[in-house]
Amino acid sequence: MTGNHELDFWNTRFSEQSYLFGTAPNAFLSSQRALLRPGMRALAVADGEGRNGVWLATQGLDVLSVDFSPVALKKAGELAAAAQVTLKTECVDLATWDWGGPRFDLVAAIFIQFAEPDLRDHIFQQMKNVLVPGGLLLLEGYGPKQLIYGTGGPQDLNKLYTPALLKEAFGDFDILTLKEYDADLSEGDRHKGTSAIVDLVAQKAK
Repeated sequence: MTGNHELDFWNTRFSEQSYLFGTAPNAFLSSQRALLRPGMRALAVADGEGRNGVWLATQGLDVLSVDFSPVALKKAGELAAAAQVTLKTECVDLATWDWGGPRFDLVAAIFIQFAEPDLRDHIFQQMKNVLVPGGLLLLEGYGPKQLIYGTGGPQDLNKLYTPALLKEAFGDFDILTLKEYDADLSEGDRHKGTSAIVDLVAQKAK
């Protein structure tokens, strides 16, 4: 992710007045509400304009929303203010950021498929590292059939998820949910229409 070209790309992408993926939370994330408890410390990875981090904050969680784009994070702050919740934000490059040790009860990683496999492996490992024992990972991404649907996400097979890939990456966690399916997404202008989805809910050993 490092570099002015990548930063310019993301800042330009998020510079539109509207919210690219809407302001409502991701449907998979909101479907996991029963797992949430007020006061949980949450990390929203590559949270963009903040729709998911802000929703977590409305559920009473203590949320850190991180993204590469300061333009996106400014909009996340505005969204949090409109919702009258507190959202901590930090502008980071996930390739070089010091993630720290176990300090979060929950990590939300929703459509973070910008990374090539080596960087993705690093991000996955760091997400595991920052969870406390018993902490939860909520992850959703596109599967390979998304290349056919073309309704959002990367047009690069190497950046897409399969259940096998996620099972290998998080096999040392207790996998509570791992499923692959088609869904009709309506998340702003960028995630719209029939989509190939992979969901993962996993818990770090206590």
